[in-house]
Parts: sequence; structure tokens; C-alpha cells
Amino acid sequence: MQGKQPDRLPFITRLETWYKSHQRTGTLPAEFRELTLPEVHRSLDVGQLKFIVPFAYRLRGVEVNVWFNGERIAHDNEPILENFPGMWDYVPTDRAGSTLVELATPAGRLRLQHMLAEENVLTGTDPYLKEHLIKDEADFTTVEYILERLEYVPRYTNYFAEQARLGENAFVVALLLRIPFQQVLLEYLGETALFYALYDQPKQIRRLLEVLDRQMLDLLSQLEAFDAPYVEFPDNLHGLMTNPKLFREYCLPVYQKYTQISHSQGKKVGSHTDGNVKPLLSLLAESGLDVCESFSPYPLTGCRFEEAWAAWGSGPIIWGGIPSPLLEEATRPEEFSAYMEGLFAKIDRPLILGVVDLFMRHNSIERVRQVAQELEKRRWQPLKINAPA
Repeated sequence: MQGKQPDRLPFITRLETWYKSHQRTGTLPAEFRELTLPEVHRSLDVGQLKFIVPFAYRLRGVEVNVWFNGERIAHDNEPILENFPGMWDYVPTDRAGSTLVELATPAGRLRLQHMLAEENVLTGTDPYLKEHLIKDEADFTTVEYILERLEYVPRYTNYFAEQARLGENAFVVALLLRIPFQQVLLEYLGETALFYALYDQPKQIRRLLEVLDRQMLDLLSQLEAFDAPYVEFPDNLHGLMTNPKLFREYCLPVYQKYTQISHSQGKKVGSHTDGNVKPLLSLLAESGLDVCESFSPYPLTGCRFEEAWAAWGSGPIIWGGIPSPLLEEATRPEEFSAYMEGLFAKIDRPLILGVVDLFMRHNSIERVRQVAQELEKRRWQPLKINAPA
């Protein structure tokens, strides 16, 4: 990220879903059964990517009630949460069922619902957001009431403590909020509802985006005191949902504005771009982002690695590049080896390798080991990496 050459190509990824799934089903390979997740990473010589949110918000004027499968499991007044509006703080991820969250305010009530299937529990994957916060016009007013009264709560020590705990074999990424459009798309309304609302309720959408923009500017201002080298928007960009027209209007200007602020604080900035970004390649090159993390190429998406590599010659840096389907047993070993050889042959500038978007239960841990061993072999060879100006 600083344009300097490391002694080997960095390979920093997430094995958490694979580890959690096999741990829950008692199917961890024998060599890993007594190891923690960080110890698994160290034994494989693979860097660990860990996300952490270094701040929270107090929901002033909000009463929260939570039900799981019909039984109330939480009741809080003005809670401090890391995940608003997602409300993940309350959602159980180790048992199948429905989590219903209700937020009561003087300006109205909101509710959202997460679903977790038994398969999600066994595979270690996240619940599905079935019911979003905004469902009718009155909900816009209630959301705005909450947003305008949020109280920022710094949790910077959590970030530094986690980096110290995991040590030099891990890189802890400080997560920001999603940019306003992605919040509205994925968290407040949902895809279909937003596409209708852009035409049927344009004033309300504009107003919500303005309020969220003010919140983001305040967050970035607060983070001036947060001395981390890198921050990331968890945006989950996909060129079909956030298409080029929408990206140009709603995303490009704010990316440029937000990255400029973070750069002035000495921070590099990335975005979680795990969808098909082929339609967005040229726009992302203009965004000001330093990194596209979890870049997921073909065959996981329709974007080939070489297309992004050519489009991003001057940045952003790719973090990812190894699509998880290639680590399935159904993919022939020679096909996997050919892909990796082709990848290594193209690398002539900074890149961070990772298995994208997630290393899943059915993926081969031996292929992760293979990549790490190949990188170790290559550490003594000149990489001929030239940093972009």
C-alpha cells in the first residue's frame, strides 16, 4: 500500500467461515483440531484478514426490543451499537431461526427481520436480511429522527488490542460505514424497493442520502484522531445492482470526497468489491480508492482478472484475485495450477492475494497451503514490482 516491495507477495485472507463450519460439525482435519483460528493461519503460513469496527453509535431516543423465534431476547433503551442500521449486535448466528428487531421512537416505529437457516449455521455463513427498515413513507421520517440524534462512541482501543493480539501474521482492517447509496440499497430499503423509490419517492431518497452523507462526513472527521494506516468501506459493490449510471451519479462523487479526507489524515482507503465489477472498472479507477478488497474474478463473477489488471494500472490495488470455486475439489488440480501460474506471470506491480469472497466449507485447505508454499519458493526471486506513481 505504501509502494514498497515486501520480501514476498502478501497472501492475506479469511479462513473463518471454513474453520467455524468444520468446528461446528466436528470435521476439522486432525492437524487443526486443537488449534485456534490464528494458529491455523500461522501453521499454513497464510496471513489472517480480520475486520473490526473501531466505533459505535448510541441510539438516542430509541427503545429496542428483539425477539428470536417469537421469544423476546433483548430490551434496551438508547443502546450503544456497532452495527446500525444492520442491528447485527442482536442477531444470533449459531442457531437457526428468525430474529425480529423493533425500534420505537417518538417519531414512529421501525422493524427489521433476519433469517438464519440450519444450513447457514452449519456452513458458518451470515443470516439473510428478510425485512428492511424502510417500507413506507412514514419510515423515512423515523429513520431521519434516529440518524440526526446518533451519538458517536469511539472504540479505537479495540482495534489496536486486536492487532496486538493477532500479531504480525494478521492485518486488522478498520471498517467504516457503507457509502450512503450502498446503505440505502442494502440496508435501509433493499434492491427492488430502492429501484422503485428512485422514481416514486425521489425527494425522500435524496433527503436520506443527504443525511447519510452528513453522518459519513462527521464519522471521517471523528476518525482524524484514529491512527490506523488503512480504512475500508464494506460496500459489497456489484455492477448489476449499482450499475454505471447509478455509480456515476451517487457513488463516484462521494468516493472522491471521502477518500480525499482520509488521505489528508494519512490513511489509505479501500472498498469491499466482491461482486461483478466489470461494468465499473473505469469508474473505480477514478474513485480515489487505494484498494479494491475481495476483488472476485471469473469464474466467481463475469470480470476476468486481466480486465481489472489492465484497467487499474495506476490503482486501485487488487486485494483478492483467487476465486473460491478454483479451490473446490470439482476443479481439476491442473486447472487450479494453470490459473495460479497465469496470475503470477501477470504480477508486475503491488497486489495482495486472497481467496474471494470467502473460503468456504467445501473448499480445499490443501490448495491454500499450495499457494503459500509457492509464494515461499518465490520469495528469493526478484518480483520486479513497480509501484504506481
